[in-house]
Amino acid sequence: MTQTLGHLAEQSWERLGDYDSLFYEGRWHRSLDLAARARRVCGGLVSAGVRPGDRVVVMMATSPEVPVLYQAVWLAGAVVTPVVFLVGPDELRHILTDSGARLVVTSPELLDTVNAAGVDVPVLTELPEAAEHGLVPRDPADLAALMYTGGTTGRAKGVMLSHSGLWNVSRAGYDMSHQEGVNRAIVPVPLSHAYGLIVTIGAMQASEPQQAVLMRWFEPKAFLELAREQRVEFGAVVPAMLQMLLAQDEFPELPHLRFLTCGAAPLTREVLEEFERRMPGVQILEGYGMTETSAVTTFNPPGRRKIGSVGLPLSGYEITIRDSAGEEVECGDVGEICIRGESLMQGYWGATADDSTALVDGELWTGDIGCVDDDGYLYVVDRKKDLIIRGGFNVFPRDVEDALNEHPDVVISGVVGRPDERVGEEVVAFVQLRPGATASADALISWARDRVGRVKYPREVRFVDHIPVTSVLKLDRKALRAQL
Repeated sequence: MTQTLGHLAEQSWERLGDYDSLFYEGRWHRSLDLAARARRVCGGLVSAGVRPGDRVVVMMATSPEVPVLYQAVWLAGAVVTPVVFLVGPDELRHILTDSGARLVVTSPELLDTVNAAGVDVPVLTELPEAAEHGLVPRDPADLAALMYTGGTTGRAKGVMLSHSGLWNVSRAGYDMSHQEGVNRAIVPVPLSHAYGLIVTIGAMQASEPQQAVLMRWFEPKAFLELAREQRVEFGAVVPAMLQMLLAQDEFPELPHLRFLTCGAAPLTREVLEEFERRMPGVQILEGYGMTETSAVTTFNPPGRRKIGSVGLPLSGYEITIRDSAGEEVECGDVGEICIRGESLMQGYWGATADDSTALVDGELWTGDIGCVDDDGYLYVVDRKKDLIIRGGFNVFPRDVEDALNEHPDVVISGVVGRPDERVGEEVVAFVQLRPGATASADALISWARDRVGRVKYPREVRFVDHIPVTSVLKLDRKALRAQL
């Protein structure tokens, strides 16, 4: 079997046949209609001069056109470069220039941002169509996606993902998560993110017809109403979405919804348990991954989850926990999460042999801190770069955030370190309170001290209207540090 994504698309259309495939803004789209359009868009791309290996930037809000364009790019032998539609002109300029993009396809409402980037690259605001074009052969080791990540800590780096890597991780993810007969999903995550990309590819691995209810962007009331109207059975979310759903006054009955997969950022136990309390019969299944691991590394299999864990490694991945000297630690001990596997990135775009990367002898040092239990389940503690060292003691921000978020007056918190001459770094908490809440800074400091001890608790609490998040709804600690 040829493990390229163009072949995978063709095999999926042949295997699954014609059916209602995507629901979007009041209308169902048939699978073979979308397939025929992908072949026509492939023809349009080739007519526009796109050649095998060319990078095609896709900066679009979620819609049926996004998976059609992805499939067309792979059919043409080119490389998908997704860009989250919330990026600004400066970051987009860097991505376009660094990637050597051959073409940009965007939505009309995003054209001003693309133009403001000021890069001389052809821009289309609708999918190009021409006569249907056949599959352009590619090797499984060839580049399939160039995804930019790390922009919150400096210039975003292009992560090189191969056809075979994305093929294998999507196959393993589907095999671990699929339950027979559970095939209708709601998709509120951006398709231009690594999470959304692997959701798209995973659907092409399906053994039975999959139906997707797409949201242009996430809005909690619309999510609940769509899930009820369309009788969705599962979905893909991030923790911030669950928190926004919990802020709703009431949930409609969703008798068909079985589970929600959750990833891209840490999920607190309190949010998980409160969501499942308010929506009986629904399980939250956590997973873990990075763009550098083709989006997914571990997952909690339905029926075998462990609350608090991000699950078991997908087939093809091996996880080792190492100390600062690179030595493997004992089972249950905390250290840096290191990953080997066939779906790791090929490297960073444009990196030279002298560049330091996260790959060491074929092993990815993730920068995440965690541990593995006796059954092989992974637990993520925090990001290494977010570690606060106070008076020589390690303080993981997530521990403090989890404690603060348990307080009934707190919606969400974010914890960062502030340079301090006496103790090196001081623990500072930013807190968003619920409407009408009256908790004082001293009360929250005392609350946290009782739960995390006298070393870790925040010495300073700052109240904010909203905790900043990134374009993919992760806590933005860089923005918090800028407020110090």
